[in-house]
Amino acid sequence: MPLLVPGAKIGLANIITLLTFIIYGFKSAIFVAVIRTVLGSIFLGNFLGFGFFLSFSGAVISTLAMALGIYLWRRDKVSLIAVSILGAVAHNTAQVAAASIIIRNINLLKLYLPLLLILAIPTGFFTGLVVIYSQKALSGVIGQLQES
Repeated sequence: MPLLVPGAKIGLANIITLLTFIIYGFKSAIFVAVIRTVLGSIFLGNFLGFGFFLSFSGAVISTLAMALGIYLWRRDKVSLIAVSILGAVAHNTAQVAAASIIIRNINLLKLYLPLLLILAIPTGFFTGLVVIYSQKALSGVIGQLQES
């Protein structure tokens, strides 16, 4: 779902990546991030195109950033909302950096990145809340499945 700024999105895909991270770990989360971007670009018909490289860089870098966040979360140093915001900031930074490199225009980093970083805070907060509530709901379901 696009926001008022071109390229800005709520970050629904990060919900799935972060939930996968919490439930199954890093390897599964990075696998989901990579497969999601590859399949999405194939279905949209832009595999190895400009959009693919933006999506892929954002997904991989945000997953790596969330790995650091999850490490801190498991030690009760940060909340899942902070992990989600970290992922949103990393995602936006990676995408704008990739776009700047591809089109060879550093001004994107100077002019566009600050706006996207400001938007990363409320979108990361929102996705973090969804992850918290989804994790609580899923933990009961997963616990019941493991008992049977």
